[in-house]
Amino acid sequence: MTDLNELMKQAKQMQEQFQKAQEDLANIVVKGEAGAGLVTVDMNGRHDLVKVNLDDSLLSEEKEVIEDLLAAAVNAAVRKLEEKNKEKMGGMAGNLKIPEGFKFPF
Repeated sequence: MTDLNELMKQAKQMQEQFQKAQEDLANIVVKGEAGAGLVTVDMNGRHDLVKVNLDDSLLSEEKEVIEDLLAAAVNAAVRKLEEKNKEKMGGMAGNLKIPEGFKFPF
């Protein structure tokens, strides 16, 4: 049976890994696009837009079309970030060896 000290050590290591992963994710940049690339946005891991690019051909479109494409590009970037978060964070809990039947105090 794994003793409590070993379990606490593993939990501390997992917390450090989690913090490092959060820092790494904050520094990534993903691209979202819409309208077959007519609108692209770059978003960092903090969900800040760092760049917006509109194809010149859009400037003759109605305002609502541009707004819809911009929203779609931002949403695409957000989904990419969510997927990267799942990939990065998903496997961490699996590394913690919890004794069978152990219940956390919360």
